[in-house]
Amino acid sequence: MFINVKERGLFAYMLNRQFLWSAGPVLYQFGYRQGCKKNISNCYFTSSPVVDQCEGSIYISNTEGQVYSLSIRSPHFKWIRDFSPIDILFTITSGNNGRLYVTFPVKALVLALDALTGNILWQSNIGPISIKESSPVVDSNGWISFGSLDGFLYSISPTGVLNKFLKKKAIDSVIQVSPVVDCSGYALYVSQTKVKGKVSHAIGEITYVSALKPIDVDFYLLSPATGSIYWKQMHPGDFPSVFSESDLHYFALDERIFLAFVAAQKLGSPLLCRTMRQKLASSCSQARTKHLNIYTGNERAMLLFLLFQTTFLLLLGWAVWFCCTFWRKTKLQGKDLGQFLEKRRSLQLKKKAFQKEIKQLEQKVGEEAVSNEVLEKLGDLVRERKAYNGSSQRLIAWAGTEQSRPRRLSFPCMMGRPRVIHFKEV
Repeated sequence: MFINVKERGLFAYMLNRQFLWSAGPVLYQFGYRQGCKKNISNCYFTSSPVVDQCEGSIYISNTEGQVYSLSIRSPHFKWIRDFSPIDILFTITSGNNGRLYVTFPVKALVLALDALTGNILWQSNIGPISIKESSPVVDSNGWISFGSLDGFLYSISPTGVLNKFLKKKAIDSVIQVSPVVDCSGYALYVSQTKVKGKVSHAIGEITYVSALKPIDVDFYLLSPATGSIYWKQMHPGDFPSVFSESDLHYFALDERIFLAFVAAQKLGSPLLCRTMRQKLASSCSQARTKHLNIYTGNERAMLLFLLFQTTFLLLLGWAVWFCCTFWRKTKLQGKDLGQFLEKRRSLQLKKKAFQKEIKQLEQKVGEEAVSNEVLEKLGDLVRERKAYNGSSQRLIAWAGTEQSRPRRLSFPCMMGRPRVIHFKEV
């Protein structure tokens, strides 16, 4: 429960009377003053606190024309919006759909704010409205509706689309009281009063409407989202039996009270009633989080530019890689790379030939005793292989790499006779 005490501040209580927190119109936070930018001593909250049950916020205004958004759980300001350049007289209405509506009855202007940030989403001009009875209503479809003294019912969609209803008798009629939402949340009960001598005249931005006396009243049940009229009844006229003729005869008709009775009796309503939880679930579902688009220009041109930039970066990377590779090759060419490669190729061919011949000799050694001539020939091959390995080492060292030295071979003899040797280590 939230209570605004004049010149004292806003107080939050639990239903069991437990005090939670209090807040004034001025808050010093992080060394900065928030709220009441002109005269602190005469600045205080003036409006009744308005609760947004979807956002968990409280909205209230002060004497300087500022609107505050506070958290339900703590006395911290979410944002403050100053409307004094427009007017300091206005009413606040929570849409419970991600929007907060600020109505300026003198200017006949309504603003829709983002409930999360306080930014203005759209604004719309409406007809002249009664200062005392100018409270708009918001249905479960998110449409905000005003009864105007020019006889029209103004309804605005969540996106700012304006529709005018009850045009047939509007020229000789006025709507003095706020509509009443029916139990389904999708339709409104509206009273349109036909009057004598209706005159309207504008002075600057303000339109004044005057009339002599009321003639009759038409009651409607309509849906602003679809424009459908479900029920219509005129007074004086034949009302349902729930209102007896004697009751209407002895009591003066108060349109606000009568609309409340009609809504309670669901007169003429074909729509099913819903609980408050169901209504809130329907309206809160409209408060979807939107992604912020930081680019407001031509999105197609932006995508083409990004594609071109990506292609350019890829080509630039390939050019850098090619230049580095070409530079390395040029550097090696200056060091007789071709001669080195040719010599290495010839040595590899010789190595293959040596390996082939050694394998053949191994086969002969395994089959029979080896003669001195064969051993001498094998020794010559081993020496040539050793010389090849030395040349290969010098060549690789010249090219900048190292290779391990080959193992030295020995040919053991026993009693002066040669012994069969397997050249696996070779």
